[in-house]
Amino acid sequence: MIFDLDMIKALYAKFPERVDAAKKHIGKPLTLAEKILYAHLWEGNASQAYERGSSYVDFAPDRIACQDATAQMALLQFMQAGKSRVAVPTTVHCDHLIQAKVGAEKDLANAKSQSSEVFNFLESVSNKYGIGFWKPGAGIIHQVVLENYAFPGGMMIGTDSHTVNAGGLGMVAIGVGGADAVDVMAGMPWELKFPKLIGVKLTGKLNGWTAPKDIILKVAGILTVKGGTGCIVEYFGEGAKSLSATGKGTICNMGAEIGATTSTFGYDESIERYLAATGRKDVADAANEIKEYLTADEEVYASPEQYFDQVIEIDLDTLEPHLNGPFTPDRATPISEMSKVAKENEWPLDVEWGLIGSCTNSSYEDLSRASSIAKQAVEKGLATKAEFGINPGSEQVRYTAERDGLLEIFENLDAKIFTNACGPCIGQWARAGAENGAKNTIIHSFNRNFSKRADGNPNTHAFVGSPEMVAAIAISGRLDFNPITDTLTNDKGEQVKLDAPVGDELPTKGFAVEDNGYQAPADNGEGVEVSVSPDSKRLQLLTPFEPYDGKEISNMKLLIKAQGKCTTDHISMAGPWLRFRGHLDNISDNCLIGAVNAFNEETNTVKSQITGEYGPVPATARAYKAAGIPSIVVGDENYGEGSSREHAAMEPRHLGVKVVLVKSFARIHETNLKKQGMLGLTFANPADYDKIKEDDTFETLDLTAFAPNKPLTLKVTHADGSVDEIVANHTYNENQIEWFKSGSALNLIKLQNV
Repeated sequence: MIFDLDMIKALYAKFPERVDAAKKHIGKPLTLAEKILYAHLWEGNASQAYERGSSYVDFAPDRIACQDATAQMALLQFMQAGKSRVAVPTTVHCDHLIQAKVGAEKDLANAKSQSSEVFNFLESVSNKYGIGFWKPGAGIIHQVVLENYAFPGGMMIGTDSHTVNAGGLGMVAIGVGGADAVDVMAGMPWELKFPKLIGVKLTGKLNGWTAPKDIILKVAGILTVKGGTGCIVEYFGEGAKSLSATGKGTICNMGAEIGATTSTFGYDESIERYLAATGRKDVADAANEIKEYLTADEEVYASPEQYFDQVIEIDLDTLEPHLNGPFTPDRATPISEMSKVAKENEWPLDVEWGLIGSCTNSSYEDLSRASSIAKQAVEKGLATKAEFGINPGSEQVRYTAERDGLLEIFENLDAKIFTNACGPCIGQWARAGAENGAKNTIIHSFNRNFSKRADGNPNTHAFVGSPEMVAAIAISGRLDFNPITDTLTNDKGEQVKLDAPVGDELPTKGFAVEDNGYQAPADNGEGVEVSVSPDSKRLQLLTPFEPYDGKEISNMKLLIKAQGKCTTDHISMAGPWLRFRGHLDNISDNCLIGAVNAFNEETNTVKSQITGEYGPVPATARAYKAAGIPSIVVGDENYGEGSSREHAAMEPRHLGVKVVLVKSFARIHETNLKKQGMLGLTFANPADYDKIKEDDTFETLDLTAFAPNKPLTLKVTHADGSVDEIVANHTYNENQIEWFKSGSALNLIKLQNV
């Protein structure tokens, strides 16, 4: 079954004209990213050239994808928009609410029982509003999108930061908050600051133990977790062409970990092969008719420094396998240096778990290459020292891998085959003993490794590697094991060495599946009822946020001054809290409980200026709100990095926080704050962060004159009566200021639809 073929052909029919129109205004050859962006302008053919990193531009995405945890809030918002059907093709994927514990069959049954209310809600809303629904167990959203919906030259948005995975098929695919998705579902333009462009030239070819994952692990080490912010990363060169489509997807997927808006690759033979193998030869045929438009102009790749804002070159012939971590995905260590680095940092060397899967690495090729290592272990008499867990990316991948004997190989090493779902990658893992808080090491092929993320234990040192490297290190049970040079002792006392991994890019017998888990919506959803119980603990209809009253905000109390890394996991934890993603009041009880208080270096304990006592962040915020006292959150660099979850903006808003003032923002979180009617501000002088004291009271001085490109001033009154005035920058344009004045972007939509 091919989804949206008519839509794709219609886009391709106008693609050359739109790209050519853009070239006339820009006056030079175009990158692939520019071609896709200009081909999706809301206005149609370009009427001007836009300035990278400066111009706010309205776009018309081709489609939307939502995962079950974020879809709840997105669809609750869409239900208020007054529309009878989504304006563009949209899908919902049930992959986040399934906990890994025993194994696929029991875990899936347990999830269906525990989250039936949410799944039924998502199914009925999808049915009513013309949204495709992928049932629990169908697979991880981004693998399912790659197999069914992604196409070269397309633009999609998704309510998950790893929507960028679809760049592996040559899309511009961007993670957004639910409110952004609601705009597009409602038939409105989607606004984005025109990105800057980073070019990554790949020379040579991967060999031996090196995998596509190692490319992005290397890039993360170069750019850090914020080096890609506001940028699209475009990969090119002979090395890029040599990669499989799913390998390209892996690289684009982890572009989220460098803060990139998205990443992409030009259309080539590997993408064409993947489209054909997944039943979409007609899409490949259509792409072939305009293929010169689905990659950058030749001049761009010949002289990249003239066309990209930054260029990185990586030689795949000499690239080493990497392990990144712990606690951050940009701490990159070549495998040859890990033994030395780990011992210097006193990281636990015994590896307790090896986990393969997540949206980053759960393709057939990933399982094929990792299974070649597992098979060697069995044949060479090696026992796995660490426990092993596998999450296939989709039911199609799982069914095919089972047919071809790949899963049996892992099971021969006593691996647990978990559900086709996110599982441990997002904290949906009932890991035995994690509650004890012991210092330990795990290795996985996921994308993020923040503290507490996988198992809730802040002392779990998680390292990110390729699936094949995860397999090798899990078998050895040692973080300092280098399979390129080291040997292992088998059951006969012999020293044996693991051969380099091998595997199939695509299944030689083709993909197969009995039930892919897709459910089409009703042709007419008028008669479909969607009900939310007022007593529900999982779902809650939304009450619109109050609009701005036109006055200065005074008597704001400091809720928390967050120190260091404060990701969306710190602001709104996942794991067990996922069950409340559709209930704003209940999930607000996790607001900022993972953020480190700069004044006592503890989490979830802040001083109340009402009582003078220390208590949990959410309870303190609720007390301020009940007393009619507004509050403010102060943060450090790259505040809000990580997931696209808009709950990290909606929870503070719900609890009475008016302003978030930080050194710098991650892109998606800054947008989410704006969408929810909050003030997201940055210190004009980052050193002013140090002026903020625990008992401070804040007041805006010029908010009544809020305007684009005009900084705001905050008066900070300290407990001793002394005062500082702090200049705060912002990036709000005219339309975004209207979101603020209306109380939220959704409020503005409703006003415009009246």
